[in-house]
Amino acid sequence: MTGTLRQFRSFGRPIQVLQVNQAGINLGFYMLMPYLAHHLSAGAGLAAWAIGLVLGVRNMSQQGLFLIGGTLSDRLGPKPLIMAGCALRTLGFALFGLTTSLPLLIVAAVVTGFAGALFNPAARAYLAAEAGERKVEAFAVFNVFYQGGILLGPVVGVALLDVGFTAVCLAAAGIFAALTVLQAVHLPARRAHAEGAAPPVLRDWRQAFGDRAFVSFAAAMAASYALSYQMYLGLPLEVQRLGGGDAGVTALYVVSALLGIAGQVRVTSWCSARWSRGRAVTRGMALMGLSFLPVAAAAHLPLPPPWSLLPVAACVVLLTAGTLVAFPFEMATIADMAGDRLIGTYYGLYNLLSGVGILAGNLLAGATLDAARAWGWASLPWLLLAGAGLASAAALRRLDRRARLGEPRPAPAPA
Repeated sequence: MTGTLRQFRSFGRPIQVLQVNQAGINLGFYMLMPYLAHHLSAGAGLAAWAIGLVLGVRNMSQQGLFLIGGTLSDRLGPKPLIMAGCALRTLGFALFGLTTSLPLLIVAAVVTGFAGALFNPAARAYLAAEAGERKVEAFAVFNVFYQGGILLGPVVGVALLDVGFTAVCLAAAGIFAALTVLQAVHLPARRAHAEGAAPPVLRDWRQAFGDRAFVSFAAAMAASYALSYQMYLGLPLEVQRLGGGDAGVTALYVVSALLGIAGQVRVTSWCSARWSRGRAVTRGMALMGLSFLPVAAAAHLPLPPPWSLLPVAACVVLLTAGTLVAFPFEMATIADMAGDRLIGTYYGLYNLLSGVGILAGNLLAGATLDAARAWGWASLPWLLLAGAGLASAAALRRLDRRARLGEPRPAPAPA
């Protein structure tokens, strides 16, 4: 942690504020969201289909509107979008705790999701632009604060549940209200890139969608998000199947977050000294794919508890390590591919395509998990996930050879 704090202090105030802001965003989010489904069932008395509707609307409101948020950041500047997102999430989280009406819960879900679509690409665009040549280091520290929020959020949330779910929601809303004030007071305004006679929005979108190297990179990296999401789908189900219970599932998240907090800056420094950005992203992606092989290899072995959980633990460690290797270089590469004018738009489109990857990956993983149970092919899901990761790594390697990923380049000519 000493190296992380040293890196944190070495950045200017805007980057420090953005990193603290991200820790607060994740703290507030993970205080509430892990317990929302149970509240909607037991507290609000909603049917399963209605719970799925509320959660699905929240996710789609965020994933589907990332491109809008990124474009607005380029045109209005990132600070107003970050503040608006935090303010809207204040409203949405408070509403979750104050109503049990399905229509109002849907409104809360839409507002909460749209808030994420506003501040997520704007914060990353601001961080990338402010960091300049130190993008990789800035995103490494950013990920430490990100993981810190994930680690603390559920702990604070479960403690407040003794008071009641409304207390959890209002406390989370209070955090976002405080973040709104923090941005207003301490985050300097950054000039929008698309000032004056800005080209039409559709022209900017055609430029981003028409950037073949960028779209190819985003498509290849979509698999990384599908693999990472198995921390919430496939791996918890496997832990439950092996008898690890809720404590085992919680341990997955704790181990992953602690590795991110303790290791991100050191891993990034080690990789920066030895590899180009393209190689770091490629090898991180390959490590994420390889992480599922221990689970696949042990799927048919009659290991007794707790030994049966060791392959899952190995998977979590390797999966997290692959993410630590790739993430800072991945974020820096997106910014450099965007050029100076459309950083927010590129981040927004990237997040949109990543959401598609998560959806497709969840459908594939869920279907293969069902098939594995029905056919007795316990290793099938894990082999397919490993294959997807390695195939994406191969695609990234070819793209790096052709387009030299991570080297700054001017933005493509407008369409």
